[in-house]
Amino acid sequence: MNILITGGTIFLGRHIVDAALARGHTVTLFNRGQHNPELFPQVEKLRGDRTQAGDLEALRTRRWDAVIDTCGYLPRIVRLSAQALAGSVEQYVFISTISVYARPPFPGMDETAPLERLADETVETLNGETYGGLKALCEQAVEAELPGRALVIRPGLIVGPHDPSDRFTYWPARLQRGGAVLAPGSPQALVQVIDGRDLAEWTIRMVENRQTGIYNATGPALPLTLGEVIETCRQVAGTPAELTWASEEFLLAQGVTPYTEIPLWLAGEDAAMDKVNIAKALSAGLTFRPLAITVGDTLAWDNTRPAGTQRKNGLSAEREAALLDLWRAQAPAHPG
Repeated sequence: MNILITGGTIFLGRHIVDAALARGHTVTLFNRGQHNPELFPQVEKLRGDRTQAGDLEALRTRRWDAVIDTCGYLPRIVRLSAQALAGSVEQYVFISTISVYARPPFPGMDETAPLERLADETVETLNGETYGGLKALCEQAVEAELPGRALVIRPGLIVGPHDPSDRFTYWPARLQRGGAVLAPGSPQALVQVIDGRDLAEWTIRMVENRQTGIYNATGPALPLTLGEVIETCRQVAGTPAELTWASEEFLLAQGVTPYTEIPLWLAGEDAAMDKVNIAKALSAGLTFRPLAITVGDTLAWDNTRPAGTQRKNGLSAEREAALLDLWRAQAPAHPG
């Protein structure tokens, strides 16, 4: 197949390119060439800015079996791309997010759950408050321009090598450092993640099968707990580490920010975001590699990063030590 990929050089995008090439497809990249331009020298690269209608005009004269849009965040911009490509592609694959679902989330949300709505649908400020609503509008823009030809994939937390967010990488790296480790809430809390390579390979298979519609795409297939994730990180890292589980109430009282300051931890009603229904994707062939492989490959990649790389998310060593000291000082009040 002949596949156009917007972006294609950062994290999920590069995994999608790898997966497409591995399965023998012809790939064309459309991006600005600002990130990792040395990647994929064997692939045709069209340079352009998707925010500029003039740059998109060149796409109208070409033909592809499918486009995979990995970097659409604003509905106005996504609509421009969809309009430009409506006559050039058979299928438009839009990588969305489970954050499109209306708040508060609830356990077992499937693809029919209500979507987040913005009070002002013209807003283009992208932040934690607008992200989900904007992505929902992006989905609608694609379907409006290519009715019946859109595949919308809603991933949960994407993890693995080349993840620039550190929202998972923090844990393998932290357990490798060893020592006293602060763990959040309960080890029985459920966690959903998907290796970017598993998501990429499945996306390409879905394109090959000409699938359309909407799919939640996170994992694994069976329930996974935070305790299992951290223990797997400890085993893979092979470094002595002592875990101390501090309560959710304590951490929130100390102003610790769930999910960012302590990755993978969701507090209160937000914990339902780790209980999304993925039955539809599983029936469509979504599969997962063992967690230990994801952890090991993530750690190996992280160890290639320059020493002193500033992490975007995760506790600093100083903040973690201070929290551990405070928790231990209050231990009689928190016997768990």
